[in-house]
Amino acid sequence: MRRKKRDLVLEKILVEDYAAEGRSLARVDGKVIFIERVVPGDVVDVKIYKNKKDWAEGWPLNFHSFSKDRVTPFCSHFGICGGCQWQMLPYEKQLLYKQRQVMDNLQRIGKISLPEPLSIIGADDTMYYRNKLEYTFGNRRFLLPEELKDSNISPDENVAGFHAPGIFDKVVDIDTCYLQAEPNNAIRKAVKKFALDNGMEFYDIRGHHGFLRTMQLRICTTGEVMVNIVFGKEDDANQKKLLDHLLNQFPSITTLLYTINPKMNDSINDLEPVIYYGNGYVTEKLENFSFRIGPKSFFQTNTRQAEKLYRVVRDFAALSGKETVYDLYCGTGSIGIFLSPGARKIIGVDLIEAAIEDARQNAVLNRLNNTDFYAGDVIDICNDEFFNLHGTPDVIITDPPRAGMHERLVKKILEVAAPVVIYVSCNPATQGRDLNLLGEKYEVTKIQPVDMFPHTHHIENVVQLKAKS
Repeated sequence: MRRKKRDLVLEKILVEDYAAEGRSLARVDGKVIFIERVVPGDVVDVKIYKNKKDWAEGWPLNFHSFSKDRVTPFCSHFGICGGCQWQMLPYEKQLLYKQRQVMDNLQRIGKISLPEPLSIIGADDTMYYRNKLEYTFGNRRFLLPEELKDSNISPDENVAGFHAPGIFDKVVDIDTCYLQAEPNNAIRKAVKKFALDNGMEFYDIRGHHGFLRTMQLRICTTGEVMVNIVFGKEDDANQKKLLDHLLNQFPSITTLLYTINPKMNDSINDLEPVIYYGNGYVTEKLENFSFRIGPKSFFQTNTRQAEKLYRVVRDFAALSGKETVYDLYCGTGSIGIFLSPGARKIIGVDLIEAAIEDARQNAVLNRLNNTDFYAGDVIDICNDEFFNLHGTPDVIITDPPRAGMHERLVKKILEVAAPVVIYVSCNPATQGRDLNLLGEKYEVTKIQPVDMFPHTHHIENVVQLKAKS
């Protein structure tokens, strides 16, 4: 161990195990060291940036030897853009660690009796699996460590890519991204080239001014392609030139929109995209169900894995056609619609009015007459009057955000005491916390992790709970 100025460096440390959230761990003199960008089996020098009594956090300064489990990342931007944390791990190892992450969280935080989990469901496609991607245009390029040492290289450059992790005003210039199928890269490069050739101003993220700001791409398994280009200000002439060029170059674009965003943040949820070409939405399919997706719609980002996830929910629900099913945090209604053939009635609730409107339209699109969707906060809507009006649930499906369920909703579920609860979670830690509370009246009967995002540390998990007899 040595110190350099105020930096603590640990030398020749063996990385021992995976530690969740994309990090691994080592133990030094009884102290746990959480390390980024390494895998179990690596031997590294570690620079400590956070040092507590019982644990510390650091990143590798130097690799003395590499783990036998390492593979060569397929993307030239790996470790830079922040989009994929685990390309250096074989996919089967990623699945192993994700399954362990789920059970570690449920056991450590849930503190309830658990059955053996079902084997994690992996992805058939570990590349080109996203149906949605968003790029940023900026006038400051993120420089690599070796470029920082060269005084002839300036970050002042117009680029198109992703925000550099932890640095709000610099953009990693992307050559090829493997997260989404073509024409993903071709469209981004065409927009960038045309803007450069025609002197269009790339957005200044720090100063909040400029013309070309962000771009959202949706590429569906149906073959439909949506492009929404976000401009920082109105410029009718340049907007038309760029949009017409895109339509000419890419006849596969089925709908083209633009959005004017002069705000201080990139969110377009409170803005109105303008349809330039097409009908303003794309249609995606899950099994035989169709879903219209607009530029502001939420939809599961990995279509093929979403089908597998929803099949798990359907299997866990074991519907006979007689059940009233409540779909809480239903978003655009995709889970409820997917389960609708087996239910007597689907009642969906979500906070976002636009999502509920999408859910209603999707129900009409699929000619369903046994679904109703309501907008409002789940903890306010799901009261005694609501349950009396729509019927006591036989099955409750809850798919909350990463923060998990509000404690008031947990109490309401315990009070209603539906025979079956299916908890879909993108955060096993908060899921474990909620399962602990639900354990008052429910037992966990099935656990099924599903990998929605290969090469990242994110994991989805489905739990079936049944009321205790």
